[in-house]
Amino acid sequence: MSTTTTEVDPFVHPALFYRGSRQYLDGTLPFIREGLEAGEPVAVAVPGQNLKLIQTELGEMASEVRFLDMTEAGRNPGRIIPGVLRAFADRHSSGRVRIIGEPIWPGRSATEYPACVQHEALINLAFSGRAVTILCPYDLDGLDPEVIRDAEATHPVLIDGSGSRSSGDYAPDRIVRDYNQPLSDPPPGFVTFAFGNGTLALVRAFAVDYASRTGLAGERLEDLRLIVSELAANSLDYGGGSGVLRLWSEDLRVVFDISDAGHIADPLAGRRPVGPRHPGSRGLLVTNLLSDLVRVHTAHGATTVRVYFNVR
Repeated sequence: MSTTTTEVDPFVHPALFYRGSRQYLDGTLPFIREGLEAGEPVAVAVPGQNLKLIQTELGEMASEVRFLDMTEAGRNPGRIIPGVLRAFADRHSSGRVRIIGEPIWPGRSATEYPACVQHEALINLAFSGRAVTILCPYDLDGLDPEVIRDAEATHPVLIDGSGSRSSGDYAPDRIVRDYNQPLSDPPPGFVTFAFGNGTLALVRAFAVDYASRTGLAGERLEDLRLIVSELAANSLDYGGGSGVLRLWSEDLRVVFDISDAGHIADPLAGRRPVGPRHPGSRGLLVTNLLSDLVRVHTAHGATTVRVYFNVR
C-alpha cells in the first residue's frame, strides 16, 4: 500500500478585516506579542496613525519591533516586496518571521490601487515556501466594497470579528491578470521621444530637461535620470531594439512612460533581488525602489512601464 503526503506551504498570508481602532488592536497586538514571545522577528509596516496606535499600546515591547510608516516606505506598491517585506525577511532567514503590512488604506488613489492589489496578489508567489507570516489589515469602514472583495481573492485566510476562515474566493493569479490592463492615455500637452540604438544619451537628456523644467531637482532628478536610462536600455536590449518615451505633468507629479515591443513574462520582475543573469530585471527593480509609483501593462509584443515622481 502506498501513501501520499501533501506539503503545507509554511507561508501564511491572512487578511484582517476590522472596524475601528479597538478591532484593529485586537487583531494586531496578539499577533505581535505571540511572535515576540516565540522569539520571532516582528516588523510592522502600516500607515502612520495606525503605527502610533500600535506603538502606544505595546509600551516597552515596542522597542523589540521594527516599525515602518507604510505611507512612506510603501508609497509605491511595487517597492513593498523588495524594499520592505523581503528586506526584513531576508535579514532574518533562520526562522519564522512575522510582518504586519497595510498597503491599502483609505486615501489611496484610483491610480495607485491597481498596483496595490497586484502587489497583494504577488506576495503569495514571492513568499511561497518561506516561513513567513504577513498579516494585512483592511479597514471595512473606510475602504470600498470592491477592495474588500479583492482582498478575499488575494488572501487565502480571512480574519474578522467572528474568527478565522479560509477564503472561498482566493484567486491571486486572476487578480494579477485582471489588473494588467492598458494604461490610460496621457493628458493633452505630453511630449514624446522615439529612440533606438545609439540614442540612449539623447533620450536621457530629453527626459531630464523636461523634468527639471517642471520642478524636479536634486537627488530626485538624478533618480529619474537613472530610471529613464535603465528602462530605455531594457527596450533596446529586450524590447525590440527601440521604444517611445512620453512625458507630462499632472497633480504636482512628473510622469513618464516607456513603451516597446517586449513582454515581461516574470510577474515578479522588479520585485525581488536579482543577479546579473536576470535580463532586464535590475532596471525594473531600480525603478520600483526609486519611484513614487509604477504602473505596468504587458502583453505579447507590447509593454508600457509608467513612472510617477512627486514634485515636492
